[in-house]
Amino acid sequence: MKTRTLPVMIAAVTSTAVLAACSGGTEASSDSGSGGSRTLTVASVDQGSIEDVVKAFEKANPGVKVRYTTSGADQYQQQIRTQLSSGTAPDVMSVWPGNGNPAATYVLAEPGYLRDLSDRPWAAKLPDAMKSVAQYEGKTYTAVFGQNGIGAVYNEQALKKAGLTAPDTWKDLLAFCRAAKAKGTPAFALGNQDNWVTQLVQYALVATTVYGEDRDFDKKMQAGEGTFAKSPWTAALDKYLTMEKTGCFQKNPLGTNYEASQQLAATGKTLGIVQGNWVIALLKQKNPKGTFTLKALPATDDPSKTLIPAAAGAGYAVNAKAKNEELALQFVDFVMSAKGMNTFVGKQGGLPSLPDTGFAADPSLAELSEFITSDRTVPFMDQLWPNPKVQQTMLSGLQGIFSGQSTPEKLLDEMDADYKSGS
Repeated sequence: MKTRTLPVMIAAVTSTAVLAACSGGTEASSDSGSGGSRTLTVASVDQGSIEDVVKAFEKANPGVKVRYTTSGADQYQQQIRTQLSSGTAPDVMSVWPGNGNPAATYVLAEPGYLRDLSDRPWAAKLPDAMKSVAQYEGKTYTAVFGQNGIGAVYNEQALKKAGLTAPDTWKDLLAFCRAAKAKGTPAFALGNQDNWVTQLVQYALVATTVYGEDRDFDKKMQAGEGTFAKSPWTAALDKYLTMEKTGCFQKNPLGTNYEASQQLAATGKTLGIVQGNWVIALLKQKNPKGTFTLKALPATDDPSKTLIPAAAGAGYAVNAKAKNEELALQFVDFVMSAKGMNTFVGKQGGLPSLPDTGFAADPSLAELSEFITSDRTVPFMDQLWPNPKVQQTMLSGLQGIFSGQSTPEKLLDEMDADYKSGS
């Protein structure tokens, strides 16, 4: 998913965004040193967390300097492929798992842009679900350090003030939205001006609506035995629009960007936000006294059938033509160490991809942790799609639906056409 990681996380979702995404469209840079064999170059979307990891890496490797840049997911994905093809890419770079966007593992590994990392000590330890999206043709190319989930992130103080509780059924969700609107504080902030954000509510609903009935939906799609247009994707999209019509979101989501949606949820102007868990750290930055909790977004009236989209977040890959391959490998190994992994997910409000790191999850992620442990999660939908076009069509199409320039039927037909076009 095209997600961004701190601020992001970026989702990137989503997706990127992804989480996705998984920065908020801004660009920052730091230069810890100048050229030379002991200088590593890194391009990252993890603004707000890469800084601490770089400091820890430099401390653990005296004499090593890291030059890094950070940028938003949209900008980054446009640039990195050009840099790789022109030979100007850094030694290490952010790469998303699977095949969902222009900077995803499959997309960059296929033309030979990434170094095979299968020989690294952590590669064999990745859980199967992680391996499936960190590998291309059986070889590991991405150091996936964390996993993320998408759900409803509630502002606990705002909930208490409104006298409402988080719903766990579809019926109660709509009632919750109506009650919140009546109190003048819409249920959820929605920043659809940034197109990667459009997918998050849809993914949260698809998890239960589609995969709750058929965990093999992706396999059927890959075998040519299913379509978006003739599947419960239609029901999930209808529920998304029902939420909008019911008043679940603030006015004018298309005129609200990701940064502004954070501000609404952080300050209690809305009761929450449907996002990846990465947004929690950003909300805390805006409201240090606030308490934020991620819950599943219900799509049926049977809570026991609710699933959460949860999957590998963006990780790091090594440029196949890295100017300093040795340092690049040291860096991805550090990212996958308990120290590096815990530093990253601690700053981002996520969960480590490997067990036994000694990481104490934030209480805000208790329900996400429970869903992961009990196998009540499904991958971010785009991670196993055959090409990035499907996601791009979905993102622009969802914006089109919200602006009245497209329809659900048209969108799903276009997604089917892009899916069938292959890689």
